[in-house]
Parts: sequence; structure tokens; C-alpha cells
Amino acid sequence: MQENIAATKSNLIAAQATLAFSKRGFDLLDKKRNVLIKSMMDLVERAQEVQQEIRIIFKEAYEALIVADITLGISEVNEIARSIPQATEFNILSYSVMGVELPQIKYERHKIEPSYSFYHTNTSLDRALQKFQQVKYLIYDLAEIEDSVYKLAREIKRTQKRTNALKNIQIPKYEMVVKEISEDLEEKEREDFFRLKVLKRKI
Repeated sequence: MQENIAATKSNLIAAQATLAFSKRGFDLLDKKRNVLIKSMMDLVERAQEVQQEIRIIFKEAYEALIVADITLGISEVNEIARSIPQATEFNILSYSVMGVELPQIKYERHKIEPSYSFYHTNTSLDRALQKFQQVKYLIYDLAEIEDSVYKLAREIKRTQKRTNALKNIQIPKYEMVVKEISEDLEEKEREDFFRLKVLKRKI
């Protein structure tokens, strides 16, 4: 008998209840894990799309910036870059997926309002500014996605450990306890029946 558990009906009922509870827990954790994996895979696919889009637009932005450096001069472009305000138009909120808090970056796409004079600039600089603005919004999206993937992966790992513990340790343990107590009780019932039969014969 595992852990020297006495073969009594009360212990059998308790073991059966623990076994049923463990199985329900395993089913719930397994469903949770599947939902988390699906959510993570959807985000991974979206991250790949955003990364590809960033690569394309970054390339276009740098090409326009190179033309601006050549036509306006690097020092002039650097001076104009210092006049562009820092990005602060976003808020970080959160939402829950199966109990996992994921980030949600909220922002509004504003029309470009150049902080420099058009008199000393050209269309290459305007194009570079427009492209880098697009990249900025895509980076917001990518940051949200990548942080979400990290948190989901961490929770999937934790959930996997718990499901494995239930499947490979807890459930087999209580299945064995229930089996052994049931067999012992059946054996006792047979012995009691045999004793009763012998007693009746003697009487």
C-alpha cells in the first residue's frame, strides 16, 4: 500500500475524490495550454509579418535619408533631426488571455507635421520622415507582440510542468492507491464472507 494508507472505505472515497479532482485539473490545464499555444503561434506569425514590413520600410527610409544627406548635407540633416520631438503618443494597457496579462500599446496615427522649414529641405527628407514614422508605429506593434509571445511562452512552460506532474505523478499515484485499497477491501469482504459461512456451518 502506497504511503501506508489504511485500506478503509473512507480512505477509498478520499482517494477516488483526489483522483477525480486531479483528472479534472489535468483536463483544464491541457485546454489552457492548447489555447495559450494557439494564441502564441498566431502572434509569432503576426510578428514575422511585421518584421518583414519593417525591413522593407526601413530600407526605403534609409535610401531616402541617404539622398537627403547627399543633397542637403549630413550636418544639416543632423540639425533637422534634433528638432524632431520625441515619441510620447502611446499608452501601455493590458488584457488577459487565460489569466496571462498581455501588453496592449494604444496609439493614434497622426499626420506628419514637419518641425523644420521647407525652404531649406527637399522631398527626400520628407519621404525619409514619412517612412520612419511608419517604422515607429510598426515598432510599437512589434514590441507589443514580442512581449506577449515571451509571456505566453513562459506561461506555457509553467502549465506544461503542472500537466506533466499531474499526468505522470499525481494521477498514476492515486490510481494505484484506489486500486490497492479496492483490492484489499475486496479481499477483506471475501474473508469476512468465508468466516461468516464457516460460523453458520458450526451453528
